[in-house]
Amino acid sequence: MAHVDTKNHDYHIIDPSPWPLLSSIGIFLIAIGGITYMHSLNGGLGISVLGLDLYGPWLFFLGLTVIFYTMYGWWGDTIKEAGSGDHTPVVSLHLRYGMILFIASEVMFFVAWFWAFFDAALFAGDPHQFARFEYTGGQWPPTSIEGLEPLHLPLFNTVTLLLSGTTLTWSHHAFLQEDRKSTIYGLFLTVILGIIFLSVQILEYVNAPFSFSESLYGATFFMATGFHGFHVLVGTIFLIVCLVRAKMGHFSQKNHFGFEAASWYWHFVDVVWLFLFFSFYIWPSKGLIFSP
Repeated sequence: MAHVDTKNHDYHIIDPSPWPLLSSIGIFLIAIGGITYMHSLNGGLGISVLGLDLYGPWLFFLGLTVIFYTMYGWWGDTIKEAGSGDHTPVVSLHLRYGMILFIASEVMFFVAWFWAFFDAALFAGDPHQFARFEYTGGQWPPTSIEGLEPLHLPLFNTVTLLLSGTTLTWSHHAFLQEDRKSTIYGLFLTVILGIIFLSVQILEYVNAPFSFSESLYGATFFMATGFHGFHVLVGTIFLIVCLVRAKMGHFSQKNHFGFEAASWYWHFVDVVWLFLFFSFYIWPSKGLIFSP
């Protein structure tokens, strides 16, 4: 007779975990903290709950700290599960489905920013939309905005990010060929290129001839490119973790989904940047100004 605890399926039943509850608490604190902080910045009165003053950004950063701790603990448990053989082919397949759905949700996130940009651009001169006409001056970019030179820092960053995709692909193929040295070199170069991209984007923001609050153009530009920069930061951290794990020998030919997921995410960031480069830099540049 089989033992009652005998596992006769390919699924992994995880142990009771505090991470879902902690992540929910962290997200709740971030939401409430962010709302109350923005409320106070706009001159609103401080909010007090049970005698606790919520004025200021401290509640937001408390929630952010909880989220970072949860990420560290939850993903650490996932790595341990992979090392102990719990990631069977069925579990690995579902992890891939999860990553695909996550990237699909990220695609729709950026679609929203592109939608906002093109909605304002394509109807900038619509006389029936008076509020928009007032913000744009009847053309896109607005008459008061001097766009960024696309063939300067933006082009450099485009080449940098495309090159990083090449080095990551080299690293991945080297891993599949069991060339550990080239795998580590490729990951290291990709991380360096990601840091260069972020540094150049910060330099571009500092020297931008327009601000976030100056116009509708500036708001959509900084939100779309800024969130992309945040994704590059997340992807760079993701790759740093993969680099450390590769040096520690965590990955094997049978079990390396963490590396694959990082590669998918990074290539997604590459593709989004190409659309951003054309839409936010090339299209509004001199000679391509759109005035309906």
